Amino acid sequence: MTDQNDRDDEAFAEATLTQAIENQLETGNPPAAQAVFNKLTLVGYAREEILQLMALVLAHEIDAMLEADRPFDSAWYEQALRALPELPGEAAESDDA
Repeated sequence: MTDQNDRDDEAFAEATLTQAIENQLETGNPPAAQAVFNKLTLVGYAREEILQLMALVLAHEIDAMLEADRPFDSAWYEQALRALPELPGEAAESDDA
């Protein structure tokens, strides 16, 4: 039963994050959201994949925000969006290799 609950929670979180990204695209706030969406579209990413990548960046910032008990870091978030398709932490991990 716990596995099903975990899958349900993950699906809900993913849907919520994706909706947040959709809202950002609709409102144009932050402006980087639409710019990154356009960039990734031009280089061949599918809409669903772009939304997933952007949602992963949002999730990363929310986790960091909650862990450090600090406000949302808009500047970091926009910088991380602009770095896509490289996800936060990937550069550091590849430098260690």
